[in-house]
Amino acid sequence: MTTDLEQTRIALDPFVTDLDGESARLREAGPLAAVELPGGVPVWAVTHHAEAKALLTDPRLVKDINVWGAWQRGEIPADWPLIGLANPGRSMLTVDGADHRRMRTLVAQALTPRRVEEMRERITALTEKLLDGLEGDTVDLKAAFAYPLPMYVIADLMGLAEEKLPRLKELFEKFFSTQTPPEEVVATLMELAGIMAETVAAKRAEPGDDLTSALIQASENGDHLTDEEIVSTLQLMVAAGHETTISLIVNAVVQLSLHPVQRALVLAGEVDWSSVVEETLRHSTPTSHVLIRFATEDVQVGDKVLPAGDALIVSYAAIGRDEQAHGPTAGEFDITRTSPNRHISFGHGPHVCPGAALSRLEAGVALPALYARFPALDLAVPATELRNKPVVTQNDLFELPVRLTP
Repeated sequence: MTTDLEQTRIALDPFVTDLDGESARLREAGPLAAVELPGGVPVWAVTHHAEAKALLTDPRLVKDINVWGAWQRGEIPADWPLIGLANPGRSMLTVDGADHRRMRTLVAQALTPRRVEEMRERITALTEKLLDGLEGDTVDLKAAFAYPLPMYVIADLMGLAEEKLPRLKELFEKFFSTQTPPEEVVATLMELAGIMAETVAAKRAEPGDDLTSALIQASENGDHLTDEEIVSTLQLMVAAGHETTISLIVNAVVQLSLHPVQRALVLAGEVDWSSVVEETLRHSTPTSHVLIRFATEDVQVGDKVLPAGDALIVSYAAIGRDEQAHGPTAGEFDITRTSPNRHISFGHGPHVCPGAALSRLEAGVALPALYARFPALDLAVPATELRNKPVVTQNDLFELPVRLTP
């Protein structure tokens, strides 16, 4: 016998065939929607802007997976494809309170506005090198430009050996995918942790000017980071540090191709590139859903209750087009908006993304350089043929075929 809740639960499409339509259905379900993650895992989703901001700062919502009733009851299998996102190890993503402040402070100290700005020259050089390598009339811009740029940048920042990047690409694709075979899930997580542990060991032996070395040094100076915390933080920063920026660049190019009048405005200098970046973050947010927070007690959300022991995801793809927050044209891409763009696509509250400034800088360098080199750049296929990867947490395309010249 099915309950009313089970009948109204929205199952997230593991193949992400219609993210816009799915996000609209989530918003229509109200600020708190009952959803089912791939693998048949029931959770709740916050889908409206105001309620999301409130829940992201609510101390009754924690990151400790042991609060999750389904986890306690053994209902979440170890080979669930999304287990690496729900339980990624002990890092600033999975702890709260004093432990979270301790870990986050160390990362924030390495990502100060000054240090991020100092990376501009390196990002510019990488951008120009990648643009020099674009050959032919038609290219896959994601593979040739949008992917390697943030991956090289985060590798530099974290001190990752460049020869490890091709394997990391394969592993992170499995890590995020809903289609990873069960027998490969645990092996993927173990190999990722192993590469990060090798990096930490190498930096202990030979420190450099990178964030991994800084975290090791901090732990040796009395900040008490365990090896597990350093490894998990490294994995978190690499995963979040490249995936978000890839999608940001790709989605901006798609939207500018679909809106040639707006593209002309920004190319003419009548609209700043920062408006393109912020509108893309809001309208075509790189992160569609973030997993997971857990309720320590019943929490009222609109006319519904998030029960104690239940799990909550934050549905940024739905939140970014909330008309209550962004007006009646929230569903439209418009870089000329006159009202302030107060999206929360990098999060809100204590767990707001510490790498937001770096991602904005990368896109802010990459996009104008790309269009300065190829001002007539356009999609090489109809937008309806662009396919999302089977990743429920990322608004991520398989590829982005573009024509560089008319």
